[in-house]
Amino acid sequence: MALNYKQTKLVKDTIPALREHGERIASIFYRNMLRAHPELNNYFNSVNLKNGRQPRALTAVILGFAANINNLAEQVPKFERMCNKHCSLSIRLEHYEIVGEYLIRAYAEVLGPAMTPEVQVAWERAYSVLAKMLTGREAQLYKQFGSWSSWRKFRVDKVVPESADIYSFYLVPQDGEPLPSFLPGQYVSVQVPTPDGHLQARQYSLSEAWRPDYYRISVKRDEGPAYANAVSKSYLHPGAVSNLLIDRVAAGAAVDVSHPAGEFFLDTKETGARPLVLISAGIGVAPMVSIANAVTQSQPGRPISWIHGSRSEQVPFHDHVARLRAQHPASFRTAVFKSRVVEGVDVPGVTYDFASRVDLARLSPDEDRLFLEHGGTEYFVCGPEAFMRDVSLYLRAQGVAGAHIKIETFSTGDAALEQK
Repeated sequence: MALNYKQTKLVKDTIPALREHGERIASIFYRNMLRAHPELNNYFNSVNLKNGRQPRALTAVILGFAANINNLAEQVPKFERMCNKHCSLSIRLEHYEIVGEYLIRAYAEVLGPAMTPEVQVAWERAYSVLAKMLTGREAQLYKQFGSWSSWRKFRVDKVVPESADIYSFYLVPQDGEPLPSFLPGQYVSVQVPTPDGHLQARQYSLSEAWRPDYYRISVKRDEGPAYANAVSKSYLHPGAVSNLLIDRVAAGAAVDVSHPAGEFFLDTKETGARPLVLISAGIGVAPMVSIANAVTQSQPGRPISWIHGSRSEQVPFHDHVARLRAQHPASFRTAVFKSRVVEGVDVPGVTYDFASRVDLARLSPDEDRLFLEHGGTEYFVCGPEAFMRDVSLYLRAQGVAGAHIKIETFSTGDAALEQK
């Protein structure tokens, strides 16, 4: 049931106070909820709970919804991202009910007398509206998943190093049944037990075009931020799942895997010849390999430009991309930026094109790697958040419409249960 005018006003009137105490509210909420329901530790990112990103995410999404409750159009992309992540984690209606109970309790504790019975009813109704929107969309996604709507057992067939810090895991279903197709750019969640006694899941982009017999994910070792030595390692605990996979999960091991999901993808039903520009950095290379492989297989003449930035001595998937370029010389072009060039090993024009971080302004207009003159060009951008922001700003400054720029968002800043 929708909120009436008075209830909407009551909710909005409390937003300033809730924003002011947002992190305290989230801390109270998580503390009380996880104490009463320790099983939910298996659904939340334990690292982001410790460093505060998870509480900030919860505050952002709930208050963002409440502030725009009469005009939710701008929230739809965030909701779509949340719903895909939730389905990849097997979030269900009962989880929403638990979250709602402890969230309202936390609001009441912080607001004190300002949380009158009327205000509480208004917030309960507001949360109910949000929950119904999200669970309704998630029900649609689960229906699309068919019989595979939770975790499925896979065997690691092999692990292949793609660079010094990126490894590809080939995952084969233990039941031997054919795997459902997915859209290039999407991800799966991988769940493993961690030393703290809980299960933890993270999302990893599929790095191969669809095949019925295996999925491939590519995982980057996380060394932690530059300031890691200055703070508690237990606070940061970089790569809690990624590093565990790389260091402890070998061929033959079993892992739990979710159905492919995600709102960042190339629509393979669109069979037009519009150019594609793939711009990646670091592990952002993974979904781009999937997209490039899918397109060169199904539309071998479609123009593709791949621009990648790497700090590794070995550019991940370099040999594979070189083969694609050789097989499709008229339609597949590349530009590799390397910020760490190895003297005596790297060769300009062979292992790299530019000795710097990605700088799109350095691309020659004559080579037309960005297809800026073609109004229908689609741009897919994946990499660190600052990188994606800079690339998006550059493209917009060149006149590219925002609707043509697709960005893979890894941040937990917009959703309470995001894990990536």
